[in-house]
Amino acid sequence: MAASQASLLLQKQLKDLCKKPVDGFSAGLVDENNVFEWSVSIMGPPDTLYEGGFFSAIMSFPQNYPISPPTVRFTTEVWHPNVYPDGKVCISILHPPGDDPNGYELATERWSPVHTVESIVLSIISMLSSPNDESPANIDAAKQWRDSREEFRKRVSRCVRKSQELL
Repeated sequence: MAASQASLLLQKQLKDLCKKPVDGFSAGLVDENNVFEWSVSIMGPPDTLYEGGFFSAIMSFPQNYPISPPTVRFTTEVWHPNVYPDGKVCISILHPPGDDPNGYELATERWSPVHTVESIVLSIISMLSSPNDESPANIDAAKQWRDSREEFRKRVSRCVRKSQELL
């Protein structure tokens, strides 16, 4: 039952995004027969180090969506404090609902069933615009962001160039 409700909700969100596209990203199914796995293309936000980049990601939804959050993993290289080296995105709204066992986040900052594909991707775009180095997923990127901003900029520029070559 939960899987069919999740499937219907995801189909509706996909239909809504097709009818009213949102600036900065596009989304679609990886496989037309699986509504639980989406391919997302994010344009690097203007006036950021990521501007001009085209970053691909896979958004995987659990069978009990929207009760539980999806996971998002970049398949294009992204050098960022809040992106694990394997590409997995680490932002509060993708963390399971409830209290943070580590005490870093308020329950209100974590996943809530009111989030949609659109709100998730807009949060990722916001993350690209302003890295959070307080609780990083990629410690090396966070250290470089704090201590060697010029080297960080160069590394991100290489990622942007690579993303453009993949088009």
